Amino acid sequence: MTGSQGRLFESDVLSKRERVERTLNLEPVDRVALQDQVSFNPGVISLYTGKKVQGFNYTLEDICTVIRQSLDACFPPVVPRGTARVTDAEGFVTQHDNWTSWTVERPFSDVAGARQYLLRRTEALHKGAFDAEQARREYRQRMQSLQRLVGDTVIIDTSSAVGLCSCWSRVGLTLFCYLYAEQPQVISEFIEAYVTREIRRVHAVADVSLSPVILIADDFATKHGPIFSPAFLQAEHFPRLRRLTEAWQSHGMKVLYHSDGNWRSVIPELVACGVDGFYCLEPALGMDIVQLKRTWPRHIWAGGVDGVDLMERGTPEDVAREVERHIRETNARQTGGMFVGSSSEINPGVQPENYRAMVRAVGELRNPDFADEVPPVQGE
Repeated sequence: MTGSQGRLFESDVLSKRERVERTLNLEPVDRVALQDQVSFNPGVISLYTGKKVQGFNYTLEDICTVIRQSLDACFPPVVPRGTARVTDAEGFVTQHDNWTSWTVERPFSDVAGARQYLLRRTEALHKGAFDAEQARREYRQRMQSLQRLVGDTVIIDTSSAVGLCSCWSRVGLTLFCYLYAEQPQVISEFIEAYVTREIRRVHAVADVSLSPVILIADDFATKHGPIFSPAFLQAEHFPRLRRLTEAWQSHGMKVLYHSDGNWRSVIPELVACGVDGFYCLEPALGMDIVQLKRTWPRHIWAGGVDGVDLMERGTPEDVAREVERHIRETNARQTGGMFVGSSSEINPGVQPENYRAMVRAVGELRNPDFADEVPPVQGE
């Protein structure tokens, strides 16, 4: 590995951006592209930076060093969250645990309280001022600042959502379900206001020169399948996802969709929403990337290396074999359309040597039919 002049490996022919774009466009690549979230593993940070890391005492710059040396595309890096319990301006109490967070208390405990909260939020979304120029300027500044840190690694922004997960996770799934059963319009109107404002933001900030791809993230599944009924998803989620997808695509960008869990049963519906591909494929839940790419070869698939049983408990040899299976059995070098990466993120339990094995395995499997000549390094 070199990490110099945008090449992770001496044999790389394409730049990172070129490789990512060809992957997104379902075109042949010199090797399969690597994509992941590496913000939360102290061992990986230490391995690639050479620094002694105790606990989570590393910096944003350290995370970006790992990104530059090991990935073609990345999600925005995130510094460790610490372990504080914080209360926000609305009264929600959140517990942080360095790499994850969860809500421990809400400012309401019944359906009536959840209803009043969503009504206030909906009104605020409708009446809140929106300055398109300011949104564009702030988004561009944020993306360019991150780009300087990660070098020429392509950033897959994760800031876009329809609003479904923002709704049910904020009020709590139980209260969400009771409220929808009693007054579905309260929830529907909130999600509609949310996505309408998001689409307005998209048209202000979307810029393919900053990145050719966006991730729309809205969790709606568990390991057993979708949380919500097909009728609910058809009424409240899929039509709005289509509108948001079309907004990003109208600016020349590709759209990946993310949900945790097993959502295989609704892939046809998600495909009908127009998304270009999918991220977060948990093989232990029946989401095998090889089968998925073979079944839907005109879509992009990312994040299929098991991040728990394999990356935490397997050996580097096990990881390398699985990566090789993904690449060979999908023909991804010849067809594009696949990013190698973990099934969620490189969480603290992942063995650093296994992460390195995943990266190296990709570098060892070049496309033999691709051009042999490596572009000269500038100045040589």
